[in-house]
Amino acid sequence: MTATSTDRRRAGPALPTPRGPLSAGLLTALTARRRAAPDAGEAAAADPYGEDLQLALYLFYELHYRGFAEVADDREWDPGLMPLRRALEERFLGALRADVPSGRGVEDVFGELLMEPTDHSADIAYHLEHDGELWQLREYAALRSLYHLKEADPHAWVIPRLRGRAKAGMVAIEYDEFGAGRAENIHARLFADLMADLGLETEYGHCLDAAPAVALATVNVMTLFGLHRALRGALVGHFASVEVTSSPGSRRLAAAMRRTGAGPAAERFYTEHVEADAVHEQVVRREVIGGLLADEPHLEADVSFGADATAFLDDRLAVHVLDAWRAGRSALR
Repeated sequence: MTATSTDRRRAGPALPTPRGPLSAGLLTALTARRRAAPDAGEAAAADPYGEDLQLALYLFYELHYRGFAEVADDREWDPGLMPLRRALEERFLGALRADVPSGRGVEDVFGELLMEPTDHSADIAYHLEHDGELWQLREYAALRSLYHLKEADPHAWVIPRLRGRAKAGMVAIEYDEFGAGRAENIHARLFADLMADLGLETEYGHCLDAAPAVALATVNVMTLFGLHRALRGALVGHFASVEVTSSPGSRRLAAAMRRTGAGPAAERFYTEHVEADAVHEQVVRREVIGGLLADEPHLEADVSFGADATAFLDDRLAVHVLDAWRAGRSALR
């Protein structure tokens, strides 16, 4: 039987609950085609890291991935919605540019990322390795599922915007992320297996309502960088930051999974990243960043900004999560 357009629309995840006037108005506009989106001017007064703006931006960005069951596929680039999306992006990007250091060189940025920190008070992986409980591992997996269930997808946007060494290096790493040709080894699939070991729902987008704005921002920034050619350097910086810091953190998280008896699939996801990302770190620094800056040296500041913005948002998430756990509270909404 051939699926109708309505059937295809129903294949995506369900829409979330709104968190304020921007997200409420956008949800109404997405499900009622004739309804106008909220006035773009309202975004200028919104908290750039707040629940309402981050959810609204997430709604826009998910239209480029799996979409939503109640939203027609052709709303992805609806011109009536674009002024609001642009205003949300400008508010978020403007805040990041104000809050993240500027003028730093790539060597300085990545030199810091490669140093083993002496203060682990805001390190989620360190906490989970040494003191984490199984319920905390489950919460962390739920929060990270918004990215890991589409791992590598946001970074794929940059491939057609690169050339030569940078493109070849990026594709080589992405090939590994997408399972090296084997569907069962796609990293997003491995994370779904991890969630199953932890007794979590593995459906794509299931944890959206539970994820606070600090978690949404870490996912939104990837798509913000990815959808804009002008931000290609920032996306490379983001990608490089993830790969450079992944192996040490994954080693700690694999140990946490073993210590708590989370299950073989839960441990495998992070063990896989320990091995793969140790290699990826060298490729991304030498070939992707090196190749990009050989071709376009004026993008060095953008690469640094992308890496620093990643660290800034990850640190905000870590503080939120660890403050909640140390107070005996859930980090979820």
